[in-house]
Amino acid sequence: MANVLNLPNGSDGPTQFGEPRGSGARRWLRARWYRLRCGADRDAGMSTSEYAMGTIAACAFAAVLYKVVTSGPVAAALQSVVEKALHAKF
Repeated sequence: MANVLNLPNGSDGPTQFGEPRGSGARRWLRARWYRLRCGADRDAGMSTSEYAMGTIAACAFAAVLYKVVTSGPVAAALQSVVEKALHAKF
C-alpha cells in the first residue's frame, strides 16, 4: 500500500492485537475524516477580541431594547396589559 495517509516510514497505521493488517489504517482514516468533517482540529473557542465584540454588541442591543421598552407607546401598552391582568376575574 502506498503511503497516501502521510504516515511515517510507510507504516500502515496503528493496529491492535488480533486485527488484520490494514484495519488500523482504516480506523485512523475514519477518525481523521471525522475530525476534518466535524471541525475537531479547528479552534473551538472564541478569542478575547471576539468576546469583547460580543459584549459590545450585547450591550448595544440591550440599550436599544431599553429605549424601545421605556418609550411612551410601549410603556402605555405594557401598563395596560398589567392592569388587565391584575383586574382579571377568576
